[in-house]
Amino acid sequence: MLMLPVVAQEASGKGEGAQVSVPGTAEISLAPTKVDVKPVARDEEIRERLQNVLEATEWFTAPEVRVEEGVVFLDGMATTEELKKWASDLARNTQDVVAVANRMEVAESSIWDLAPAWSGLSKLWREFIRAMPFLLFGLLILAVSVGGSMLATRKTRVLLRSRVQAKLLRNVIAYGAGVFVLLFGTYIVLRVSGLTQLALTVVGGTGLIGLAVGIAFRDITENFLASVFLSIQRPFETGDLVQISGVTGYVQQLNIRTTILVTLDGNLAQIPNATVYKNNLLNFTTNSNRREDFDVGIGYDDSINEAQEIALKVLTDHPAVLNRPEPLVLAESLGKATVNLRIYFWVNGREHSWLKVRSSLIRLVKCAYQKQGISMPDEAREVVFPQGVPVTMLAGTSAVEPAATPGNASPADSTNAELEVVSTKAEAGFSSEASVIEEQGRQAQPLQEGENLLPEK
Repeated sequence: MLMLPVVAQEASGKGEGAQVSVPGTAEISLAPTKVDVKPVARDEEIRERLQNVLEATEWFTAPEVRVEEGVVFLDGMATTEELKKWASDLARNTQDVVAVANRMEVAESSIWDLAPAWSGLSKLWREFIRAMPFLLFGLLILAVSVGGSMLATRKTRVLLRSRVQAKLLRNVIAYGAGVFVLLFGTYIVLRVSGLTQLALTVVGGTGLIGLAVGIAFRDITENFLASVFLSIQRPFETGDLVQISGVTGYVQQLNIRTTILVTLDGNLAQIPNATVYKNNLLNFTTNSNRREDFDVGIGYDDSINEAQEIALKVLTDHPAVLNRPEPLVLAESLGKATVNLRIYFWVNGREHSWLKVRSSLIRLVKCAYQKQGISMPDEAREVVFPQGVPVTMLAGTSAVEPAATPGNASPADSTNAELEVVSTKAEAGFSSEASVIEEQGRQAQPLQEGENLLPEK
């Protein structure tokens, strides 16, 4: 079959190599630009030459060639339009052919003819075999990229362990290095496969995808970035007592989305990290000393100096109140029926509970005032008579003071007993309840979700 184009070339004459044209549907060839008056080849020679070529190909059924005055008439049957056009081009390129009249018929293929399907499958198989080296090389590069990505992630994490304290930031940088290595390997695979434009699209589209995801999931991205910044700055540690957006509690966990607190009443509070980062945050554990205060009102007839000295003595004698910074008893304001004093004191928040200490001080100050005769009038019920109230004794009656019985102690004795008790059974000592609250928080189910970004104490 390979000799057919050569035969057609030899028939063209004078070294002008005629090439087979692209198949078409023309039945009669175009008129030649030049017709020889005295042709060199005779009609019989042209017919014999074309007849031998068509029969040698075995592509045609009953081919018949007839030549008259340089005009070639082709008859028979071709299997496809391409072969019919090929016969026309062969005759037209033959020496001294003036025109070609192709009257061949194209055989209709059967519906059960699977030759085109087999031809397509064969073509796909050849293309697959041809692409096998690129496929194997691409898989090798991809496997090396995955391994390099895992190795880069591990090595980066180890390298940053002593340089970056924030665990989340170390993970973000390490995973970023791994993704960079993986994208570089993918780019090489696409370039080797000839998909340069797709490789550039993947590399350039990574940033666009990140931007689109950031816009679509703005709240999630904001909380994630806030968790990164919080793990870097570390304004609190696990177990610290903090106040965030009006919520006071012990820090139990900081994950990539929320900060979990155990409130003073034992409830779990989950606050989004973006809220934690953008709002005011009070950390009561950073400085162990904490100042507390409470108000007390005394009567206008009582001495303010004496009331201040009595309250100050209670503060200085209390075992849980710190001497430095020193406690203060200040006159706050003049009320409708009382002179209001504000009492300030400092407590070590890590060792003592300020709620218990505050309760103890209020009780002790009240007992001290009662013992020293300092009145604490209630402005809603007490009426003061500056000139006194006249009392008329009825005849036959006498004021007899009730005798104190062993089972009924006098008010003075009760006051002295209360002053000797610094912490009552109801106050349960002054120790902090932080450990108990933290233990309750660890038993809560939400604490098992996610990874704590804060180091354990």
